[in-house]
Amino acid sequence: MGMPMKIRAGLKDGVTEVKILMQHEMETGLRKDAEGKPIPAWFITDVLAQYKGKTVLDAQFGQSISKNPYLLFRFKGGAVGEKVNVSWVDNKGDKRSDDGVIA
Repeated sequence: MGMPMKIRAGLKDGVTEVKILMQHEMETGLRKDAEGKPIPAWFITDVLAQYKGKTVLDAQFGQSISKNPYLLFRFKGGAVGEKVNVSWVDNKGDKRSDDGVIA
């Protein structure tokens, strides 16, 4: 399981803004180590965000996304004190899921 995500969510004028910092190496598979051997590809492939069991974001990532990806999105609705759940899966099958509370 990867490192915990940093999730900040805020409500303004009926719109919830969610900011996520994911801790992941995001290797492309194109770089080489100090000995010249290829570093295997290792990157997040799918990101899912849900509010009250309803999907508010469903994204597919690829190897071109940078290390420790930052993602910002908005959705209509939300309520202060409610949770937004964000989860990801990478190409090696590793998974992570964390909650952020709407402020």
